[in-house]
Parts: sequence; structure tokens; C-alpha cells
Amino acid sequence: MKTILKIFSLKSTLITSAVVLFLLIIFNFYGPYTNKFYFFKPVNYIFPILSVGHLIYLYVLWFKVKEDEMTDPQMRNLEYVLYVIFLVYVYKAFESMYIFSTYWDYEFHVLPGAFLPLGILIIALFLVLIGTTLLLFKYRKDRIGDYKFDDINHIDSWE
Repeated sequence: MKTILKIFSLKSTLITSAVVLFLLIIFNFYGPYTNKFYFFKPVNYIFPILSVGHLIYLYVLWFKVKEDEMTDPQMRNLEYVLYVIFLVYVYKAFESMYIFSTYWDYEFHVLPGAFLPLGILIIALFLVLIGTTLLLFKYRKDRIGDYKFDDINHIDSWE
């Protein structure tokens, strides 16, 4: 675990997470069987909308570390939302694995040449996103601290 933390510092984890999230938003509109992008399917907009919560968490985490601030209830609630979004990431990763595992079921049909390479790329991006999200949770706990709000005199830093 220590070697992973040395390779992925907080800054590199934030940047990697944002770049991977941006790439997955683009690939969310991609149809692997037809090799086309579908921008008019409403279901394709669920992932980008949920990603906004992740991007806000990235900003809040960066800001808290930069300003050396403590946790607050709003950040806790945002992290709880990110837990749900994380489950969507896990679901989308398994869904992508299932879609691209059907390659051998349709090997005698005409599939685009980019089906398998892009499938491997999308699955790898989802796995990186899941890993960086878990690292962000660890960095939040290590750098900012636990969510302890038992103190009556707790000051809300967002007001």
C-alpha cells in the first residue's frame, strides 16, 4: 500500500481521477457494437450528471488540503453521495466487462475493429477510476481527518 501511495500522491490522484472521469464521460456515449456515438439517448446522460458530484468532491478535497482546513458536515454529506456514485462506477465496470466479454459470442458477426481495443481501454479506465476513488477516500482520512462533529462549538467553514 505504501508503494501505491508513493506512486499516486494526492496531486497525481486528483489529476488522474479528473482525466479518467473526463475520458469516461466521452466513452459513455460510445456504442461498442456499432462504433458510433449516441448523444440523443437520455440514459447516456446519467453518468455525466453523476460525475459532477465526483468533480465537486475533487475540488473540495483539494481546497481543504490546500487551505489546511478540517472536515465539515457538507463535506461528509458530499462524501456520502460519492459512496453511492462509487457503486455506480462499480456497476458500470461490471456492465462494461459483460458487454466486452460478448466478443467471442459474436465472433462470426461483423463487429468493428475497435470493439476489443476500446473495450479493454474502457474497462481499464473504470478500474483506474475505482482505484483512484478509493485512494481519495484514504487521502481525505489521512490529510483532513475523520468526521467528528460531537463538539458543540464546531464552526461551519462554508458559511
